Amino acid sequence: MTPDNDPLTSLDWPFLEPKHRLLAQELETWAHKLRIPQLEDRQPSRETVDSVCRQLVKALGDAGFLRLCVDLGDGSESPLDTRSICVAREILARHHALMDFAFAMQGLGSGAISLVGTAEQRRLYLKDVAAGKLIAAFALSEPSAGSDVGAMQCTAERSGEHFVLNGEKTWISNGGIADFYVVFARIPGSQRSSGISAFIVDAQTPGLEVAERLDVISPHPLARLRFKNCQVPKAQLLGDEGSGFKLAMQTLDIFRTSVAAAALGFARSAMHEAVGRANSRQIFGSTLGSLQLVQSKIAQMACSVDSSALQVYRAAWSKDQGRRVTREAAMAKLIATESAQVVIDQAVQIFGGEGVKVGSKVEQLYRDIRALRIYEGATEVQEIIIGTDVLKAAQRASQSSALEVRA
Repeated sequence: MTPDNDPLTSLDWPFLEPKHRLLAQELETWAHKLRIPQLEDRQPSRETVDSVCRQLVKALGDAGFLRLCVDLGDGSESPLDTRSICVAREILARHHALMDFAFAMQGLGSGAISLVGTAEQRRLYLKDVAAGKLIAAFALSEPSAGSDVGAMQCTAERSGEHFVLNGEKTWISNGGIADFYVVFARIPGSQRSSGISAFIVDAQTPGLEVAERLDVISPHPLARLRFKNCQVPKAQLLGDEGSGFKLAMQTLDIFRTSVAAAALGFARSAMHEAVGRANSRQIFGSTLGSLQLVQSKIAQMACSVDSSALQVYRAAWSKDQGRRVTREAAMAKLIATESAQVVIDQAVQIFGGEGVKVGSKVEQLYRDIRALRIYEGATEVQEIIIGTDVLKAAQRASQSSALEVRA
């Protein structure tokens, strides 16, 4: 990593504390030393990807890093620290997409339990998630309800001491290898967000099946789930009945910012590769980097990386101060993911033909980044969130000024 693109440099910014720099150094050392031979397979099979992810979860748990994305609520540690989660995702994503994935899904999959889980739910699930002994998954999206969560059709009908789930979930990360799923479903007859509840559903629960394994351009465990008369004990309800939509949004407010951090890690990796290529590739009697057009691309990449880092850690810091960060998290995700796509594309261009060769680092990054502009709220959804929030804030300010004038 070149000094001008060292992620540790940004950790000197006032948004962050010494503990975050120490964490970054520890993760950097750990990731560099980690040896999972299959991790370097450029065209892995589904079975290989599943195996690697299981190994990574165990390794992250053994090293103690999964503790960062789990709040046991027992007073032994501080609550979830968004900045630590973001630092971890940035470092891990820079090393390999699956390292980041294994870490992030443990947090997202168990996040609702960290936020509102009972003492018994925490005891049964969170300690083993933190230890890498249980793999978690977050089941929100459906075939007809992705960005529009209120259109959810999966139902949870009360039946004695159980809820009976029927319906489907899709694009579920860790689908097929998870030990449990946090599933969001609506009470029959309810409308939009008001009737949605959340449940912990163990993977072996009768009536839950993996209907389809999904393959995407950046391989990771992904599936469509089917629930058919799946009986879930009332004790598995998370929070209050009907509070599921709010819980899902609270979970995403934490981990949406960390998606931006992962994109930042990908962008740093691409810039590192591009700078190395520009300084070593000989062309027209000099290096590629001596060409002003290439210098311009490097300059744009550097500006994009720093701009994204500032957005990521501003949003994470604000969250850790207890502030509402819907707008800041949306801005961070939008800017970091869109910028990373451009940075990686520029890196591919600098590499020329080698950049589209299967197995090259920048070719892998080109596949890795694309989904981040879609999952946990597509770019267009972030634009709506930001625009709506800005307009509402202006309306509130205007109304407040009018009241002051009347007073």
